[in-house]
Amino acid sequence: MKKFKILLVLALMGSVTFAQKFAFVDTEYILKHIPAYETAQEQLDNMSVQWQKEIEVMYAEIDKMYKDYQAEKVLLTEDLKTKKEDEIINKEKEVKELQKKRFGTEGDLYKKRQELVKPIQDDIFDAIKQMASDGNYAIIFDSSSGANMLYTDPKYDKSDEILDRLGFKN
Repeated sequence: MKKFKILLVLALMGSVTFAQKFAFVDTEYILKHIPAYETAQEQLDNMSVQWQKEIEVMYAEIDKMYKDYQAEKVLLTEDLKTKKEDEIINKEKEVKELQKKRFGTEGDLYKKRQELVKPIQDDIFDAIKQMASDGNYAIIFDSSSGANMLYTDPKYDKSDEILDRLGFKN
């Protein structure tokens, strides 16, 4: 269905005017050739691994608390059972809150990604916009983002031109 929509849009645009120019870029290719992006990605990966380990340690503590509780449950009074259960439940809530804080949709990892990667993406977008304006391109597709182009002529691939505009060489 997605391919059909893209082909329909292209067909409609083709019927409106034949003078329009089209090009495509591969943003994944561009990002791979920008050292700052690779550095940012490594930093994000390291943070993610560190935070994941922190959460795993906390889950291991909960598991130990639960096993200890199961082992001594028969010896505990009802009040102590309830107290231990509440401690385990509260610890689980704490870990889940930390997990959400670190990895949630508005979490620390998302914010750090916005801080490190978004400026690079904005620079790429600005370079694409400028190239489109300078070259009178009506549309520039991103071949890495699932546009599902059936065929692309390499002479219309402007990825290296974007890298040049950004000051990077392939």
